[in-house]
Amino acid sequence: MSEIVQQLVASGLVTDPASPKGTLLAAATDLFRTQGYAKTTVRDLAKVVGIQSGSLFHHFKTKEDILAAVMAETIIVCTEQMKASLENTNQPRHKIKALVECEIKSILGETGRGLGVLVFEWNSLSENNRTRVLKLRRVYEGIWLTVFEEAKSEGILVMEPALLRRFLTGALSWIVNWYNPDGDMQVPDLAELAMRMLIKEQ
Repeated sequence: MSEIVQQLVASGLVTDPASPKGTLLAAATDLFRTQGYAKTTVRDLAKVVGIQSGSLFHHFKTKEDILAAVMAETIIVCTEQMKASLENTNQPRHKIKALVECEIKSILGETGRGLGVLVFEWNSLSENNRTRVLKLRRVYEGIWLTVFEEAKSEGILVMEPALLRRFLTGALSWIVNWYNPDGDMQVPDLAELAMRMLIKEQ
């Protein structure tokens, strides 16, 4: 468990991964990502965790609430990681690279499957849960847009911040489908390649 996750657990913002509820969320994340939310039954979840189906509702009222929790906690962790990545940076160019590296690590790391669930199961949420998760996502995206606006003010951004963020989201999300962590290219190398798409050459 990373230091950031430990802090979030201590503050009650995310579930302790080692707890029964945390084990359930981890199992749900895997199942929702691999076989889809609609095809994942309560029985499937209970079987993976090793409990009776009814016991799931000790932690959550519905299966959809489990999905919403997976999404919400993933965003919360990624947002705090993003904030931490900016602590020792000042220039917009360096901030952007820090954010790119951070997002790549999130996609390839422990939060990767949760981010996949966010992308592919967004429409499975009811309006109430979608509103709650969207509020968290706006905070995350706001960090990107604030830094991009700073870069725009310096004249180094290749296009408008909102449009650029959409392009970047798609490009980085696809990394999981082709990147080989055992190859010659490491995360900083990927980030440097991404920077060529984002920043004007000087």
